[in-house]
Amino acid sequence: MTMVLLTALGVGGATVLGAVLGLVFKNITHKFSDLVLSFAAGIMMAAAVLGLILPSLEYGGQYGLVTTVAGIFAGAVAINLMDRFVPHLHRLAGVDIENHPDSGQVSRVLLFVLAIAIHNLPEGVAAGVGFGSGNVHDALLISGGIALQNIPEGMVIIGPMLASGISRGRTFALALATGLVEVAGTLLGFFAVSLSQAVLPFALAFAGGSMLYVISDEMIPETHAHGGERGATYALLAGFCVMLISDVLLGG
Repeated sequence: MTMVLLTALGVGGATVLGAVLGLVFKNITHKFSDLVLSFAAGIMMAAAVLGLILPSLEYGGQYGLVTTVAGIFAGAVAINLMDRFVPHLHRLAGVDIENHPDSGQVSRVLLFVLAIAIHNLPEGVAAGVGFGSGNVHDALLISGGIALQNIPEGMVIIGPMLASGISRGRTFALALATGLVEVAGTLLGFFAVSLSQAVLPFALAFAGGSMLYVISDEMIPETHAHGGERGATYALLAGFCVMLISDVLLGG
């Protein structure tokens, strides 16, 4: 339980770390943040397959394949439905909230922050569910990939809030709140599978499907939005291979 709690704090704290970097280094380039996000996407992609989907098949028994496929699509559909109500980075970032000084600017910025907070919940759940399989190695790597993704995400929300006139203190507090949502999601995912091991195969596949959807629908479009597609692609492959090598060498 201590490991889960520390991981939850680490995953949520990564968003706060990104926010601090955004406050201190205001001129961090999109190219750098896109490379970090792409690397994290590669780790998350491998983690979704190796740490969530394959274990789902293993624990599913006789109906493992059906359970896993159903869980993957259920996770993707859940995030898709969430997107219909609260669009995430690559959609909200298309609204130039920094250069539209009208009366609705702060509202748009807060919607942007709210979107990140809400989308952090299933990411936290995925980290928590990973511990339910009992494979701490894979769970930590899943959490590490999510944490890496949270750093540039935390950096992204700082500029628009400051530009809209929100104070530095309130900006940091809002960034902290988005991180706490992820902490709650991690604990929720862990306790959900701990209470009933019967739901573990479906929960693992659900988390894997939601991660794959986020990678394809949100992270990759965001990293390709600023002209660095080739570098982002290689960074994604590097992240995937790092996770793969770690999984093999450490016996995950």
